[in-house]
Amino acid sequence: MKDTTRRNLLKVGAAGISGMAALSGRAAAQETDMTGISPGTISSAEKLLGVEYTDAEREQMVSALEDQLSAIQQLRAVDKPNTLAPAQTFDPRLPGLDYPAAKASSVTTASITPEAGIPSDTADIAFAPLTKLAGWIRSGDLTSRQLTDIYLDRIGQLDPKLHAWITVMPERARAEADAMDAELAAGNDRGPLHGIPYGLKDLFDAIGARTTWGAKPYSEGELAAADSAAVRKLKDAGAVLLGKTSCGALAYGDIWYGAVTRNPFDPREGSSGSSAGSASAVAAGLCGFAIGTETLGSLVSPSHRCGGSALRPTFGRVSRAGGMALCWSLDKVGPMARSVSDLGHVLAAINGYDADDAGSLQSSFGFQPTTDFSGMKIGFDDAWLETAGDVEKAAFLEARRLGATFVRFKLPDLPSAPLPQQLLAEAAAAFEELTLSNRDDDMVWQEDPAWPNSFRAIRFVSAIDLIQVDRLRRLWMRAMHEAFEGIDLVIGPNFSSGMLTPTNFTGHPSLVMRAGFQDTRPRSIFGQPQDETAATARTPIAISMWAPLFQENTLLSFGAALEDALGVAGERPSL
Repeated sequence: MKDTTRRNLLKVGAAGISGMAALSGRAAAQETDMTGISPGTISSAEKLLGVEYTDAEREQMVSALEDQLSAIQQLRAVDKPNTLAPAQTFDPRLPGLDYPAAKASSVTTASITPEAGIPSDTADIAFAPLTKLAGWIRSGDLTSRQLTDIYLDRIGQLDPKLHAWITVMPERARAEADAMDAELAAGNDRGPLHGIPYGLKDLFDAIGARTTWGAKPYSEGELAAADSAAVRKLKDAGAVLLGKTSCGALAYGDIWYGAVTRNPFDPREGSSGSSAGSASAVAAGLCGFAIGTETLGSLVSPSHRCGGSALRPTFGRVSRAGGMALCWSLDKVGPMARSVSDLGHVLAAINGYDADDAGSLQSSFGFQPTTDFSGMKIGFDDAWLETAGDVEKAAFLEARRLGATFVRFKLPDLPSAPLPQQLLAEAAAAFEELTLSNRDDDMVWQEDPAWPNSFRAIRFVSAIDLIQVDRLRRLWMRAMHEAFEGIDLVIGPNFSSGMLTPTNFTGHPSLVMRAGFQDTRPRSIFGQPQDETAATARTPIAISMWAPLFQENTLLSFGAALEDALGVAGERPSL
């Protein structure tokens, strides 16, 4: 629907009761002059809102609704760039509770020791965890420039098959690598990430490159004039930027304007999304680590598909300044790597309050891994075993052998299905210009679940209902705090546990990590087989863990121990 009718529907839909726009163009022409509102317009909209008024009430509402529509037209005339955050901001902390991790700053105590004896095969170097890479750099057996060239060569060879990179930045990468080598030679060691090349999800600005957000309408934008907060912090930590990894258009899925990003373990299928390129590049050994984001599953889903590990930090822990806003109250920035321990080093570098991010929180983080879990309590719901596969069950059994006490955990008895309406509304507001200008037609993905259709449909949820969703979110925050009482972490399936949606909305941290492998046929973005006759491939499967707010160190410590016990993290794709 791309004609005058649709534009008028959108105009009316912005009024206080957005469902007015449901009336068809022909009926609207009969009952209104297309600029006014009639009782018939209101009557037709009531079904969309689940309400019913009397004729007298409809007559009385007309004048008020016309005033609302006039105000909305004034609102649309105001310039609202993506960087403009709402006045109301989300804070995952509940009033009256103490959060010790937010009291003081700390630095990582994990040290990198020189490690002699570098492999002769560059693939063995490329796939090594960053702790090994850092050790070889400090021993002098490997330079940052050599490592950078290894990754750039691999990107050149493999990315035409994977489409994991939107922009490769070899000049900047080599210049930064040379600078890090010179600093180390002069005795200046910036820490565990010194000289380690990484990939940046193309939602973040980096000087010298366009920030396309994976979407065709923005693919020809200007070069970034400044680095985003994450890039600045990683540069301070000594990391080397290789370039911008692909993301599903506007942070959804694995379809971007140039291609579909592929799963290195089975390139016949997409890598899921929307941190699609970061997950694919990490799994294929095209960078030391990568930066991704999650609003509702965009770290978990591609890590599950491609077999890496990822950490979704507590909401507000990592600055989003200089990055695209999809949903101001939900967006989170997190590291992706081949090793759980690597995630801790990266989080230590990007953690910290930033006044340029309206949702930023003052919180400390020092990666201090522990190995004694005798006093730890891990929550688990035995009902999850009914939907878990063999690989997941084996991982849960292995987790029980690490010395922690397993206790009963139950998800709060609250509906979670209404929560994503808030995400959709914020996202539609962030990209309203695309809808109103009809530039949403330029988006590559146009199926029912894609953004263009979702942005149009969410207008027919009323402002009152969205406020009620936000109140439900507060109930979830309280209930989840109670559910975590006395529990250090919860372990379970990524998706069938029911934890993914509510913990994203409550702001709790989550770790996703490889648990093993399964035989699968090529799947859609949502996991359904695309061809039942196709040959199977050996692909990864992951599990998730969740912890109370600001308790990422617990997740990383236990996750690293479980990763060692499972012994499956080192298997590589056969590219």
